[in-house]
Amino acid sequence: MGKMRAIIGRAITSGILVAGISVLLAGYALAHCDTTSGPIIPEAKAALNSGDVTPVLKWVKKENEADIRAAFAKAVAVRAKGPEARELADQYFLETLVRLHRAGEGAPYSGIKDEPVAPIVALADKALADGSADEMVKRMSDHMAKGVNEKFNKALEARKLKDKSVEAGREYVEAYVAYTHYVEGIHAAIKSAGGHQHAGTAASSAPAATEHKGH
Repeated sequence: MGKMRAIIGRAITSGILVAGISVLLAGYALAHCDTTSGPIIPEAKAALNSGDVTPVLKWVKKENEADIRAAFAKAVAVRAKGPEARELADQYFLETLVRLHRAGEGAPYSGIKDEPVAPIVALADKALADGSADEMVKRMSDHMAKGVNEKFNKALEARKLKDKSVEAGREYVEAYVAYTHYVEGIHAAIKSAGGHQHAGTAASSAPAATEHKGH
């Protein structure tokens, strides 16, 4: 029985991890690739300095490759005209690249933002840089398991008192709804975790990201 519980526990933890990464990363998707500290901008600046557009072509769909090549050629030509022209040319190319990248992912473009990458995204990037997801797996598993346990325990305690009074019953219902919707959201995120979601779709497919007050 103990061994079976351990197996089930690992399965639940794995599911929670997938859901957590899907929910949290999707929620920050719109604030990652369009920031100066995201992965695109540094690569684009390096490409401009080297005069080779090839490394950044991976960030756009094949149908947008010609547009990026053309924008890059224009930027490189203008950069040679002096410091001010160089700054304007760089900004033009960076904005074009990010805009087309966002369009390829079905996301809107609202400019390049000078802000830090969200902690969860930084953690995901660090895992790739380190060549290991172990730290991320542990931290995400702990985070999601804590959320489930907190809501479960609150609902369990409220359940014991639900018949004491109408108010106690209502407190139980509120805790029960928050608990079950959280678990439902995890399940929905597991089922839809294969795609590249953005904030809008994440909100509809993963209600675990917020506590609901009613069915």
